[in-house]
Amino acid sequence: MQLPNDFNPPHGLAVELQPGLRRIVAPNPSPMTFRGTNTYLLGEQDIAVIDPGPLDDAHMDAILDALQPGQKISHILVTHSHLDHSPLAAPLAARTGAPVLAFGGPQAGRSEVMTMLAKQGLAGGGEGIDTDFRPDIELADGETVEGSDWSLEVIHTPGHLGNHIALAWGDTCFTADHVMGWASSLVSPPDGDLTDFMNACHRLRARKWSVFHAGHGAPISDTSGRLDWLIQHRLGREAQILEALGQAQGTARQLAERIYTDTPAALLPAAERNVFAHLVDLTGRSLVSPIGTLASDAVFKRLA
Repeated sequence: MQLPNDFNPPHGLAVELQPGLRRIVAPNPSPMTFRGTNTYLLGEQDIAVIDPGPLDDAHMDAILDALQPGQKISHILVTHSHLDHSPLAAPLAARTGAPVLAFGGPQAGRSEVMTMLAKQGLAGGGEGIDTDFRPDIELADGETVEGSDWSLEVIHTPGHLGNHIALAWGDTCFTADHVMGWASSLVSPPDGDLTDFMNACHRLRARKWSVFHAGHGAPISDTSGRLDWLIQHRLGREAQILEALGQAQGTARQLAERIYTDTPAALLPAAERNVFAHLVDLTGRSLVSPIGTLASDAVFKRLA
């Protein structure tokens, strides 16, 4: 799928996407965040701030300056507790009195196998966890959050992070980092679980959506096509790993070196994380098995 590369909005400016919905891009561009984190302002009177973003005074000012006469921030919703999405929630709550709502703290929703790997000492790699994040109100899958002129359905979408949620506003979905408009989602154990990620992709695919508003990048109008691409992208990588294991056993590192032949050496650790995420998923499906204990440095063999 061809991804848009012309998305380059100014930072700090509230842009109307459709009636009742505006977006402000935070000034935190990077290889992990594209142009910056998308913060959404939903509503005409009671304003829901979705993903307040990184700890940045200028972004805080941009959010508050976007409020129009008669508007107040009534809810602060955080889709997940990565450092580019959640740290501004507490200061914004202190300024406005609005509660912070999320699925839970940094380890909420973590799968059993990822909990085991974390206890072994495997640490997350990627965007960084907001370890201090704690919502005022914990949300459950399927719960409805309402303002004076909007209603959001909570959809638990673990995979990128255990506490990750998407938010449905009618047939519009705020997909955060699960489905993005510029790259595939990072799934890095023990914070990310590929089995959970794929299940959440299929769950979103089963519904009809008009548009996805992601945590980074432009709106996605071809919602089913984008989800199909994400699913096929992962299945393609899975096939490569199974083929490589059919030739010889190997660790995640060895398999990454055999599969990612054109990848610069500096990026191989990220590739290794991705391969390990697949190996954990394939182990759970009894297609591969570690020789000994499941661990990031284990040697894996193909079973089927």
